[in-house]
Amino acid sequence: MTTIEKQLEIHHKAQLIEYFAQGSKPAEKWGIGTEHEKFLYDKTSLKRLEYEGKGGISDILNHMQHDGWQPIYENEKIVALQKNGASITLEPGGQFELSGDNFRTVHETFNETKRHFEELSKICSEHNFFSLPMGADPLTLRKDVPWMPKERYGFMKNYMPTKGDLGLDMMTNTACIQVNLDYASEADMVKKMRVAQALQPIATAIFANSPFSGGKPNGFLSYRAHIWDYTDPDRTGFLPFIFDKGFGFERWVDYLLDVPMYFIYRNGEYHPSKGITFGEFIGGKHQSFMPTMEDWETHVSTVFPDVRLKRYIEMRGTDASCVNHIAALSALWVGLIYDSQSLEEAYQLIAGWDIETMQEVRLQVTTKALNAASGNMHVGNISKQMYRIALGGLTRRSVNLGIENESKFLDPLREIIESGITQAEKHLRRYNEDCNKDLLKLVNAWQEDQMQIYPYK
Repeated sequence: MTTIEKQLEIHHKAQLIEYFAQGSKPAEKWGIGTEHEKFLYDKTSLKRLEYEGKGGISDILNHMQHDGWQPIYENEKIVALQKNGASITLEPGGQFELSGDNFRTVHETFNETKRHFEELSKICSEHNFFSLPMGADPLTLRKDVPWMPKERYGFMKNYMPTKGDLGLDMMTNTACIQVNLDYASEADMVKKMRVAQALQPIATAIFANSPFSGGKPNGFLSYRAHIWDYTDPDRTGFLPFIFDKGFGFERWVDYLLDVPMYFIYRNGEYHPSKGITFGEFIGGKHQSFMPTMEDWETHVSTVFPDVRLKRYIEMRGTDASCVNHIAALSALWVGLIYDSQSLEEAYQLIAGWDIETMQEVRLQVTTKALNAASGNMHVGNISKQMYRIALGGLTRRSVNLGIENESKFLDPLREIIESGITQAEKHLRRYNEDCNKDLLKLVNAWQEDQMQIYPYK
């Protein structure tokens, strides 16, 4: 939104519905955006990096300005960087996130991600730290994680324990990959949101990559997904209403209106929201401020379900991982929903699933991954169907767009899906058999592994 649009006061729900309607784009303008996080550790102490101090995160952000990144400040501290349509931001515990540029092809997304990991690897060597892109911090207890100096995180830190047992773990000790894709119309959005919500647990299973926490196995394959289930029932998890008859922009707005606000931001300062929902804010319940479209845009970004609608659709359900898997996740979702035939095939695939079964499978994948099953849903079998549909979609897309086939980026997933063995299970096997249950040995091996690029043919 423009500055003038952000300052517009909200008087009618129709303004909020129109906000999402304006996100519709013709297919020729659809893009691919990826966001991915990783943990940063001091090589000597194996502790998460502090913000301040020599070799801390502020030093890293300053260093990256030599490569053209422009700083963003909050209270005179650098909290983010931006360059060429991309940004680097800090999650509450210092998780280092690249929000990539909006690209036309997965090839471009892959190249951007590869450059980012290479740049970060070089800085790691110079500043004596290392990064791990995993779904949950395998080493650090929540109480030992340093918090980043962003004021909004202070509001969230106080709020989270009032809603769920693991909200603070979510903020400090989880990391994910996210893919952002466009929609052409309200009807197209509905179809894509339903496919994305139904298949999100399958993606969680395929990309499971968080079997350790606090220095030992935690009993999960995707501990990150488990943590999110106990964060905040008002704003996280599976959203059954996406499958309701009549779901559309207005129903999404109604959902957001019922969610409590974290804070209100005005003139560079954060103010308490006094626990009101956004609907109550519009109703004049806050004595000091009237809502603006900028407030709405902020509020839209403070719900964290499996699938989130902004002016594009965010697929949010997978553990952080390496360059290969970031590109693979983008390719998977692009192949599934950016080709009309694939989207219809995926929609027919989920057509017979009931809400209760989908929710049961979603709970199971945190520990069983591709072996999760309930009713007519077996995650391993469904993953094979997803792969087949995506492969066909990417192949047709390459012909339609006149580009090199993007289906090669699915190669890492083929190995997981065919074997039924996830990254998490490979890590556990390696931990038990090759590392004699010494997690530090495994951490050293991970550092060597993460820069390896899949041998695409």
